[in-house]
Order: sequence, then C-alpha cells, then structure tokens
Amino acid sequence: MASERTFTLLELNHMVRETIERQMDGKYWVEAELSDLHDRNHCYMELVENDPFGPTPLAKARAVCWANRWTALRNKFERQTQQQLRPGIKVRIMVTPTFHEAYGFAYQVSDIDPDYTLGDIVRKRMEIIRQLKESGIFDLQRELVLPRFAQRIAVISSAQAAGYGDFCHQIDDNSYGLSFSHELFAAIMQGEQVEQSVIAALDRINARIDEFDVVVIIRGGGATSDLNSFDSYLLAAHCAQFPLPIITGIGHERDDTIVDLVAHTRLKTPTAVAAFLIHCLDQQAATLNDLEERFTQEVRGWLKEESYTLQQIGSRFPMLVKNRLEKNLSALHIL
Repeated sequence: MASERTFTLLELNHMVRETIERQMDGKYWVEAELSDLHDRNHCYMELVENDPFGPTPLAKARAVCWANRWTALRNKFERQTQQQLRPGIKVRIMVTPTFHEAYGFAYQVSDIDPDYTLGDIVRKRMEIIRQLKESGIFDLQRELVLPRFAQRIAVISSAQAAGYGDFCHQIDDNSYGLSFSHELFAAIMQGEQVEQSVIAALDRINARIDEFDVVVIIRGGGATSDLNSFDSYLLAAHCAQFPLPIITGIGHERDDTIVDLVAHTRLKTPTAVAAFLIHCLDQQAATLNDLEERFTQEVRGWLKEESYTLQQIGSRFPMLVKNRLEKNLSALHIL
C-alpha cells in the first residue's frame, strides 16, 4: 500500500475532467424533470428522473446554461409554449457533460425542445380530465341550477387584483340599479400556492353555504404561464363537487384551464362574469315585471266584469223591490 501513488484532489479531479472530455466530447439530448431552477443572468438547474414506484429519485444532476445562450433559449421556449421554465415541468434539452476541478460535474445546456414540453403538458391535462370523468365528477357543476335570483355572491380572488376591482365596479354600478351583495374570500391567484389557497377559500365559503347563491373565481390579466396552477386535479375536483354553482372569469381567452372546464359557467374576464350575473337578474326582473303587468291586467279585467255585473244588479234592484212590495201588498188585501 505504501508504494501506491497518492493523488491530490486537484490531480484526481483533473483526471476525471480529462476522461470526460475525451470519452464524452459530444452533445446529447436528455429528458428530465426540472426540480429546481435559478435564473440569475446565467441559469442554474437541477435535473431529476423520478422513480414512478417510490419517493427516491433514480437520477439527479446539475445543469447550467450560460447567459450568452440562456436568453435566446428562454425566449424560444416561452414563445412556443406560452409557459415559463419552472420546477415541476419536463424538458428535453441538449447538453454537454462537463467537469470542473473546483465545482464538480454539471451538464452544459445548449438547446431545448419546446415541443417535448408542450406534449407533456397536453398529456398531463388529458390525464387529469380522464380521471375527473372516470370518477364521475367532471359534469357535476353543470347539473346544478343557477338560482333565479343570484344576488348573494362569494368571490374568490386576490384583493389586489385589478380584475377584482373591475368586477366590483361593474356589479355595484350596474345601469339597471339591481342590488347585489358580494363578499371577498381572498386567495393567491398565481404561483405554486394557488391550489391550496383557492381550496381553503372554498372551504371557508362551504362553512357558510346558506349565505350565498353562487361562487365566482376571478383573476384577470397576467401571463398565460400563471394559469398552470388552475390545471390541478385536486383543485378541479373541489370545484366540480362544490354544492353551489361556480362561475369562472380567470382572464384569458386562448385556452380553458381544467377549473374552467368543470365550472358551471366559464367566462373570459371578471367584467364578463359581472355582466352575466347582471343579465340573469335583469331577465328575472323583466319576467316579474311582465307577470305583474299581466296580473294587473287580469285583475282590471275581473274588476271590470264584476263592476258591470254590479251595475246590472243595481239597475234591476229597484224594480225587483217594487215587484216584491206589490206582491206583498196584494197578499195583504186578499187577507
């Protein structure tokens, strides 16, 4: 053992670097999931391949995309997918294996395939929709009947959202003078906390279920990528099974989220939700006005008929009395 050579760490790492550069000097397409990502001019990523049957990853590795390449790749990916690169999505990237004596092993990223991620997103959406349909809850909301007088509104939104302000202005200052009451159940409407935050808001509404006629989930504006959290199975399942009709106005036109698909009514924007509720109530008000007018006409007609009958009786009454009196007098004379 004493005769065996001892290497310094730098020497051994240098040998590893030379071996990798010599044996793996090409570029490789690799499929992996992003478990972490830090965009700091350069982009630092952690790649992972998860074990479908257990909690321990099958493989993990660091990856880096240098600033001179990262901006172009990020713009390309976002333009084609309408998504941001973020932890939790699957990617297909072109990498070169590298090893640095001081920083260790990492893959250097030189390209990305947006179509691969798009396909994975579509597959996930279709799988969630399939699960919702197989569990028999996908269409439950559409089986609910929207109350005729939906005036008590539970609103799930962010208090700071411009869309929430637009909704309140539209519903409160409607040109028909219709009266609505609405209460905000504040929730986070973008980012990783959307699912748990909106579910918590639904639970708070459910605890006071008799106080409301309808629930609206509104957001308005923002990047398309911020809508990913509304493609959640757990959130969609809660919405689908909620006992009150849910109307969504999440503020996008190009695609429906899964929450939109299971909702009772899907509209494009918060102001469209307000306009819909105003229209529904105005229709009921118009129906009531029509019934009132018809009832008034019926009563007037009935009163007119009864008045005519009374007039007829009134005109005949003196003659009837006279005849009766004459008959009675004749009877008295006979006696």
